[in-house]
Amino acid sequence: MIDSQTLVFVLFLIFSGAALLSTAALFTRQSLLVAYIALGFLFGPWGLGFVPSDNNMAEVGDVGIVFLLFLLGLHLHPQNLVAMLKKVSWIALVSSLLFAALSYGVAFLFNLSHMECFVVALAMMFSSTIVGLKLLPTTVLHHQHTGELMISVLLMQDIIAIIVLLVLQSLAKPSFGFSDIGMTILGLPLLLVVAYVVQRFVIIKLMERFDKVQEYLFMLSIGWCLGMTELAHFFGLSGEIGAFIAGVAIAAHPISLYIAESLKPLRDFFLVMFFFAIGAGFNFSFLPAIIMPAILLAAIALIIKPIVFKTLFRQVNESSKVSWEVGVRLGQASEFSLLVVYLAASGALISDKVSYLVQAATIITFIISCYFVVYKYPTPLSLTEKLHKD
Repeated sequence: MIDSQTLVFVLFLIFSGAALLSTAALFTRQSLLVAYIALGFLFGPWGLGFVPSDNNMAEVGDVGIVFLLFLLGLHLHPQNLVAMLKKVSWIALVSSLLFAALSYGVAFLFNLSHMECFVVALAMMFSSTIVGLKLLPTTVLHHQHTGELMISVLLMQDIIAIIVLLVLQSLAKPSFGFSDIGMTILGLPLLLVVAYVVQRFVIIKLMERFDKVQEYLFMLSIGWCLGMTELAHFFGLSGEIGAFIAGVAIAAHPISLYIAESLKPLRDFFLVMFFFAIGAGFNFSFLPAIIMPAILLAAIALIIKPIVFKTLFRQVNESSKVSWEVGVRLGQASEFSLLVVYLAASGALISDKVSYLVQAATIITFIISCYFVVYKYPTPLSLTEKLHKD
């Protein structure tokens, strides 16, 4: 546990270091996300050791994902969301199954047990919400459509991820029973009902009454976001889904635009912590044993994912250009990949070696995907000629 004095020092190191590396990244036209991961490597326990290994830091970083999903929801009208989900649900399902099969094959090739192959397959099914959407500009009409397609795929992957986590919980904890599964199945419609009722009869009315008190709107929106996050946990769902639903629930109201702008600095604070924690938590002593399978798993995400997504999106009459761009922007592993192996390792389903194998593959895809997107497409996270303001 990090004490209060150490915490202040850790925050000083993280954000001072992030400022320095980000400056270098901007001058050299690199992605800021890569700078944050590199900072974790440098200052973490396996680098200079300035920042101790601590689970609390990773948990703080996870809050950034919650705020990111909340802000995404604020920009997406419910009717548009439903239409997009109908269009791409089968794309998310087919692609996830294909990537899982390929990842299972790679793990089996390196003589992992069937359970470990199964966990690796589950972990590598998904694309990163953070990387994909953080690198997406929001001010260009073309990218609004691209963003809608990406969000729809990622949301379907979130639903699949919930099922995956339920399966792992049942395997890791014999006491996890049908009542838990039933609660989760009923949880999503219940969460939607609560979101609709509370936003219509409470949240929106309060915002309209006190819309001139900016501090109050800021606090109310954070409370609404985190409240829905905790309610989602209660129903057995991921907190990210609760946060996204909280955003979508008030997206139709004009005040959502102000809330989205006011929360961006808070989101970025926690996302810096998230990517730093990824770099700081990696154990480099495992690298020689896992580097080859990690490279192969990363290659599936970086090379095959864009091809698969382009092919599938062409089947729903998307243009070749948009289909390829969506595929490239989704061409990485996911923060869910890390969550899957953390859960599997805590339940003794996989060894530490397999856990770090997936972590290494995920980090490789984060770094290379960021580089490729930054150089190929408009993004708000690097200083390129194609830079668009976020």
